[in-house]
Amino acid sequence: MNSVFIVDSIRTPRARGNKKGSLSKLRPYDLLNVLYKDIEHKKFFNLEKINEVILGCVTQFGEQAGNIAKSSAMFSGFPDSISGLTVNRFCSSSLDAINLGYLKIQSQQAENIIAGGIEMMSRVPMLSDEAAIWNDVALASQARIFLMGSGADLIASLYDISRKEADLQALESQKRALNAQKNNHFKSIVPVIDEQQSIQCILDECIRPETTIESLSSLDPSFQKLGEEGVDQAQLNYFPNLEAIAHVHTAGNSPAIADAASMTLLSNKEIQENGKKARAKIISVVTVNDDPLLVLSGCMLATQKILTQNNLKVSDVDIFEIHEAFASTMIHCQRELDIDMAKLNVNGGCIALGHPMGATGSIMMSTLIDELERQDLRTGIVATSGAAGAGTAILIERI
Repeated sequence: MNSVFIVDSIRTPRARGNKKGSLSKLRPYDLLNVLYKDIEHKKFFNLEKINEVILGCVTQFGEQAGNIAKSSAMFSGFPDSISGLTVNRFCSSSLDAINLGYLKIQSQQAENIIAGGIEMMSRVPMLSDEAAIWNDVALASQARIFLMGSGADLIASLYDISRKEADLQALESQKRALNAQKNNHFKSIVPVIDEQQSIQCILDECIRPETTIESLSSLDPSFQKLGEEGVDQAQLNYFPNLEAIAHVHTAGNSPAIADAASMTLLSNKEIQENGKKARAKIISVVTVNDDPLLVLSGCMLATQKILTQNNLKVSDVDIFEIHEAFASTMIHCQRELDIDMAKLNVNGGCIALGHPMGATGSIMMSTLIDELERQDLRTGIVATSGAAGAGTAILIERI
């Protein structure tokens, strides 16, 4: 089987996912084009040698419908011989895109693959595809699938995570993200500049430097109304030992809605045609599914499995980049795995930096590689959660 190398992992800045966000005037095709052109400009190898583009996208509706992986490559003038596949495993989508690319190269089906993701939440809002599973409580209850925030509140209830602990997690995420941005830790960002539309997005813009524990504690619970409409009772039916669901999550300790695109270039060669060396090597990948009712616990299970699969202890890994889906999921994961906070999400997480769902996993990969290079470290794990208990993890070594 072939070894699989990460030639490069790039991303756009994460802009606020509303009409005031810096990227909201751009179509998903336009934003992806920025990254396609960056790959083309770097001339790692002839573009004809790229076999496939695999992109994660959660809300495949409107401007993001129509197999955007293939159609965006065509829009950007990449060779017609490149096939395209758009995948949806909820918020794990772009990390799963990398996994699929890894498996295809490892099994000699391909030599070079672009894997990544896109989500323009300002233009194609979450749930705008009107999937029945998110809109019909009776259907959701039978299928045991609930919205992410409700799952996060359930995790907080089951594992005694308080509102104060959730707010402190959010505050730490903001502090780390602000420090990382001030000190230019995110080397893999490709600026988005469009003079015709007066667009200039150079840095992540979801970070809120003014955040305090007082401002966080003043916010109302975001998912209490959903609970009162029947979700709480449905969850309590499955967990009779609970007396009530603790609604600890607010807009301040939940992930920020964002616009962004990301791409990770995979190859079976360590040294490219232009002489540049790959940035990292993929050692192992896993995909798991935890209890769907917990919704977002998959990242913890995936991390446990990839450690076990490779006979590693937590202490053997230099940096963990784990999906900060909500404050409680992050706290639960850190407690259960006993990860030293000094090597867990050292540059903040999605609460501060933003969560462009289909693009997040590949963004986290770029952040992990940037940090391994910055600290001159070797081994890292990136792990994501998706709805219905989905979890994906990748173990890499820096070259």
